Amino acid sequence: MFITVRFGAGCRELVNPWCSLVTLTAYLKKRGQISPDVTIALLAEDGHLVSLDKDLETFPSPSLGSFLLQERRTYTLLRVIKGEDGAPNCYESLLENLDDQSPELAEELRRLSGLPTVGNSRRRRLGTRNGLREQDPPSRPRRVGFTPSRTR
Repeated sequence: MFITVRFGAGCRELVNPWCSLVTLTAYLKKRGQISPDVTIALLAEDGHLVSLDKDLETFPSPSLGSFLLQERRTYTLLRVIKGEDGAPNCYESLLENLDDQSPELAEELRRLSGLPTVGNSRRRRLGTRNGLREQDPPSRPRRVGFTPSRTR
């Protein structure tokens, strides 16, 4: 099982999450040249946020990254900026030009950080939903309605 982590100027790192969260987090910080005291998270292509350092406190130390991450998925490395006095956390992409590479992910990141979105959020949500439908088709086709053709 492997995942792909994107960061920096278009860097991609193939990572095996079948290791402890401590090891996985330390490795990602080293590869991304991030200070050990910085909190990091991963953002999946579908907008799912995985806060690694927070989960280190939640799970026992030998827990595996594979419990939090889905195989064969691509994640974007994030820096977590902790909110002060009960304010929500903000998230900063460690992948340069996220807006150009993944506009929908950039919108999701702004939403998670509590920042105003720049695009039409209704259109974005519909586009995301359509994009997910294309990637993961339902197990059976949906029929909206059926009208037989009258031309023979």
